[in-house]
Amino acid sequence: MGSPIKNVVVVGGSGDLGRAIVSGLVDAGFAVTVLTREGSTATFPAGVATKAVDYSSLESLKAALAGQDAVVSTITTVAVGAQQLLVDAALAAGVRRFIPSEFGLNTRFLGNDPIGTILQAKIQAVNYLHEKSKQNLSFTWTAISTGLFFDWTLERGIVGLDKATKTATIYDSGNEPYQASNLPHIGKAVAAVLRHPEVTTNRYLSIASFNPTQNQVLGLVEKLTGQKWTVHHLTTDEQQRIGAEKFAKGDHSAFFNLLKKRVYADGAGLAVRGPDNAIDLLGLEEDDLEGTLQAWLASGREQDELKGTVRDWLAK
Repeated sequence: MGSPIKNVVVVGGSGDLGRAIVSGLVDAGFAVTVLTREGSTATFPAGVATKAVDYSSLESLKAALAGQDAVVSTITTVAVGAQQLLVDAALAAGVRRFIPSEFGLNTRFLGNDPIGTILQAKIQAVNYLHEKSKQNLSFTWTAISTGLFFDWTLERGIVGLDKATKTATIYDSGNEPYQASNLPHIGKAVAAVLRHPEVTTNRYLSIASFNPTQNQVLGLVEKLTGQKWTVHHLTTDEQQRIGAEKFAKGDHSAFFNLLKKRVYADGAGLAVRGPDNAIDLLGLEEDDLEGTLQAWLASGREQDELKGTVRDWLAK
C-alpha cells in the first residue's frame, strides 16, 4: 500500500451512520472531508472539511476526490446505485482504498433471499469494485458487514422493544443469535481498516459489537427495569409475506419486514463469532450489550420522535 492512509473522504456523512464514521475517523487522527450536495446546510465537527459536489457528474466527483487516499461511502440503501460513478471518480482521482456502503447485512450470503432484490445495488457495487481492483492493482477496496445497527434500531423501535409501554415483540422462538453493531463501533472499525490497509486489502469483513438473541435482550431489559414486559409473538414468515406485498407496491418500508425475516428467523445462522468476526484482526473489542441497553433505557429520546428519521431515510 505504500505510505499510510491519511486523507479520507466520507460520502453521505450527514446521516446517522455517516456521522458515526466521521467521528471514528477524526478520533483516529485522519484528515476528514465530507462530500455534500449543493445547498446542504449540514454541519460537522471542527476540523472536518466539506466539499459540495454534483453526484451525477464524474468531473465534479473527480475534482472533489483529488488528493484523497480513501473514500468511505455511507449512501443510503435506496440511493446506493450511485456508487458506480463514485468508484469511477475515485479511480480517476488516484484514490487507493474504497469502502462501499455495504454496512448492514452480509450481501455475499443472501442467495435467493427476497431482501436481496432491495440490496441488489449493494451487491453490484462490491462486484464492480472487485472487477476494478483486478484491472488496477493500485486501487483496493474493503467491504464491511455489520449486521443490525443495534443502537439505531433500538432508538427507533425497529427491534420490537417499546420502553414507554414496556412491550416487546418476539419473532419466531426468539432464540436465534444475530449479528449486531452499534454505530460508534462501526466508526471505529472503519478507522481500523484504514489504519491496517495491508491486512484488509480487497477483503469482505464481518464485524459485530455482539451476537445477542431476542430473548437475551428481553431478559436484560426486564432485569434493568425491574419489571416484566408484555410480550407479543409474531412469525418471520408473516413478516416476509407483508414485506413482499409492500415491495410489490413500491413501498420501501418493506425492507424492515424482510429484515426481520432475514435476521430473526430460527436457523438464520447470521451470528459472527471467532475468526468470522474481524474485530480481532482490527484490534477492536466487543461492546457491552447490557451497557448499551441501559444507555437506551436512560435516554430521554422518545421512539415516536425518531420514527420520522426512518421515514426520511426511506425517502432518500
